[in-house]
Amino acid sequence: MLFGKLLPRDGNFFELFNQHGKYIAEGARAFMSMLQYYSTADLREKYASEVDAAERGADKVTAEVNRLLHRTFITPIDREQIHGLINAMDDILDLLQDSSEVMALYDVQHVTEDVIRLGEISVKCAERVQHAVSLLPRLSQAEVSEAAIKTCEEIDRLESDADRVMRSAMSRLFREEENTRELIKLKAIYEHLESISDRCEDVANLIEGIVLENS
Repeated sequence: MLFGKLLPRDGNFFELFNQHGKYIAEGARAFMSMLQYYSTADLREKYASEVDAAERGADKVTAEVNRLLHRTFITPIDREQIHGLINAMDDILDLLQDSSEVMALYDVQHVTEDVIRLGEISVKCAERVQHAVSLLPRLSQAEVSEAAIKTCEEIDRLESDADRVMRSAMSRLFREEENTRELIKLKAIYEHLESISDRCEDVANLIEGIVLENS
C-alpha cells in the first residue's frame, strides 16, 4: 500500500500534448508563410528558421513525454497510446522541417500553385490536430468525444483533398514541365507535402482509437 502511494501517478501528459500541438500548428503556419513569401530571401529564411524552432521545441516535449512515461506508474490513458501518439505528432513537424530543408537543398526558385494548395491543406490539418489533442482530457463528456471524432473525420477529408491535389499536380507536372531537373525537384516536394497530411491522418486514427476506448 505504501509503495503504491509513493509511485507517481498521471503526470502532465495532456498538458505536454497541448504544448506539442501548439508547436505543430505554429510550425505549419510558419511553413505556409515561407511559401507565401518564398521569392523574398530574407523572409523565406526567417520563416524557415521558425519552422526549425517549432521542430526543436516539439522534440523537447516528445523527450519529456518519454521521460515521464518511465517515471509514471499510473497513466491517464494506455502507455502505448501515449507513446504512439506523441511520436506520430512528432512525425508531422519532422516532415514540415524536411519539406523546408528539401526546398532549400534543391535550390527551388519558385513555388507553384499546387505547392501553395498543399501547404494550405497542411495548415488546416495541423490546426485540427491541435484541436483534437486539446480535447483528450475531457473525453468522458459525450459532447467532447463527439467533437474529437468530428475533428478526426475532418482530418481524414483533408488528407483525401491532399491526395487529389497531388495527383492533379503530378499529372500537370509530367505533361507540362520540360525541364527534367525542375520536374525531379517538384515531384519530391509534392510528395513531401502530401505526406504531411498522411501523418496528420495517422494522429487522427490514434485519437479515434483513444476516444473509443476511453469515452
